[in-house]
Amino acid sequence: MKKLYNIAVVGATGAVGAEMLNVLKDRNFPIANLRLLASARSKGKELKFKDKVLKVEELREDSFEGIDIALFSAGASRSKEYAPHAVKSGALVIDNSSAFRMDPDVPLVVPEVNPEDVSLNKGIVANPNCSTIQMVVVLAPIHRAVGIRRVVVSTYQAVSGTGLKAIQELEKQVEDLSNGQPVRCEVYPHQIAYNVIPHVDVFLDNGYTREEIKMVNETRKILHDDNLAVSATCVRVPVFRAHSEAVNLELLKELSVEDARKLLSEFPGIKVVDEPLKNDYPLALDASGKYDVLVGRIRKDSSVRHGLDMWIVADQLLKGAALNAVQIAEIAVDQGL
Repeated sequence: MKKLYNIAVVGATGAVGAEMLNVLKDRNFPIANLRLLASARSKGKELKFKDKVLKVEELREDSFEGIDIALFSAGASRSKEYAPHAVKSGALVIDNSSAFRMDPDVPLVVPEVNPEDVSLNKGIVANPNCSTIQMVVVLAPIHRAVGIRRVVVSTYQAVSGTGLKAIQELEKQVEDLSNGQPVRCEVYPHQIAYNVIPHVDVFLDNGYTREEIKMVNETRKILHDDNLAVSATCVRVPVFRAHSEAVNLELLKELSVEDARKLLSEFPGIKVVDEPLKNDYPLALDASGKYDVLVGRIRKDSSVRHGLDMWIVADQLLKGAALNAVQIAEIAVDQGL
């Protein structure tokens, strides 16, 4: 097994790409050489990594010679175009887009949940959707212990999940409203400041959005349960960072609130924050910049047999994207690639 690895970050100048660099540094990933790749307009831009200043290179078909692991976060179209070239060059691709998630030949991995699936890769491992990741981390120990019949989830998704322009739009709308000026809506179809928009991604013929269907299909694939019933409603809220989710579970067997808390508190990557009488429950502000998935408001659902309700919050740029990808890379290293 190699001691050090040649790493490429595709989309290095984006929000997730920047977090990938931070996570690689923070977790002291064994890097021999680091190559930063982005579109032509970012070529030559300088980014600091540890004590070095690295220049961003233009993403090309021949960018992956000598690369061991390529972390992709540049959108589905670029992943579809360039990931095959990376694989052909001998690199393991860990892709953060939707390009390969439902490909039956591509493992879809959340390291705390299904790390064994990494070894099934044929050159590409997919990172799930951010909203899916934080939910399945919490579902996994419960699913293993008593089984889950049905999941109903409503998300409250931060604007940074859409990108830098969405952050700027929220900031500008708040400023304009404070000054009595009319607001402009360019990123979202409606004003996001002081508003809630039940619309994430595009609508499909069945009335769900593509984001909602991602949560259905990806949850089943990660948990290896095609019979699991999942229904999602995805909502955009005027929060800068960290997604929140209200999750309702119908279980196959009884699970007390106390046992649920114990299961979750012992599972890696989860922090139980559940003392509502002390106003202590997961908040987007508390999850921002943190690695853990926070879960609280755990309570019985008296409307169904074996029901539980809970509130789940996580930083979608970290556990929902960059951290999850680097954790997959760590598993691949442990497996000898």
